[in-house]
Amino acid sequence: MSRAIAIAMATCGLAMAQPPQAEISNGLVRARLYLPDAEKGYYRATRFDWSGVIYSLEFKGHNFFGQWFDTYDPKKNDAITGPVEEFCSGDSSVGYEEAAPGEKFVRIGVGAVIRSDRSNYQQFRTYDIADPGTWTVRSGPEWIEFTHELADTNGYSYLYRKMVRLTADKAELTLEHSLKNTGRKPIRTSVYNHDFFMIDGLPTSPDVVVHFPFEPRAKSDLGDAGAIRGHDLVYLKELQGGQQRVYSELEGFGPTASDYDFHVENRRAGAGVRQTGDRPISKLVFWSPRTTVCPEAYIDLSVDPGHETRWRIAYEFYTLK
Repeated sequence: MSRAIAIAMATCGLAMAQPPQAEISNGLVRARLYLPDAEKGYYRATRFDWSGVIYSLEFKGHNFFGQWFDTYDPKKNDAITGPVEEFCSGDSSVGYEEAAPGEKFVRIGVGAVIRSDRSNYQQFRTYDIADPGTWTVRSGPEWIEFTHELADTNGYSYLYRKMVRLTADKAELTLEHSLKNTGRKPIRTSVYNHDFFMIDGLPTSPDVVVHFPFEPRAKSDLGDAGAIRGHDLVYLKELQGGQQRVYSELEGFGPTASDYDFHVENRRAGAGVRQTGDRPISKLVFWSPRTTVCPEAYIDLSVDPGHETRWRIAYEFYTLK
């Protein structure tokens, strides 16, 4: 075999190995996404919704998302880039408690997965997928829409849609969701966006500040690296690798959607992002290692058979003076 042919075959193999991807742009913002695929998708674990996985978003020379973790494995629970969403039913998942070992339960945005034993649901475990459902993807220059349909799974089934849209003439990205219950049993769940902000890939340090519209209160000790100062969560030193984290559930938000309004800024990068939602927060968790900053706002969803619910999250990107 000639060297030229060998190089050509190797290049072709690398191209074939790439997961399916898409790109959208409104002239101000360019976002690149991984597409859901049960065989070739970048993310094939069972923790997070497979749709809307943004691995790069560029605005005025800044990048707001990327690979925050060291080791990649498509079946690893958090080997994914933000913003991505996880559906939880308390400490469990839809239909898990009703399923016997070997039977199926539901991971919204993933499909029907198999309960392996009698232990409690494990959020960070990757379960075997029995039915990945049916994914449909439509797109235009400034938007991409994901539709996931899951057939009957022990009385649960749904039609889930997520539209990722760049607002015309504005540095804004919106996630517009709908969840229709097409099954026999009610769907009771909550959902949060993990975000995985990593502005320009800079480390989490005193250059970073997270601003809330209310005065947050940490339910657990933030350690020696983080602190609450009025409406802001600030960092007292640069986080190192390994297990160093700033983590706590936060209180202080009210019963209206106006408190779903966070700013994450990095002064060294000179850039920030504002995240807003149109539903009241039901729970708020804050988590950040060295590589990413994640305010995780949960909202509650309750969808009876034959009914549909909708919610929206917006991200506004900006530079600092």
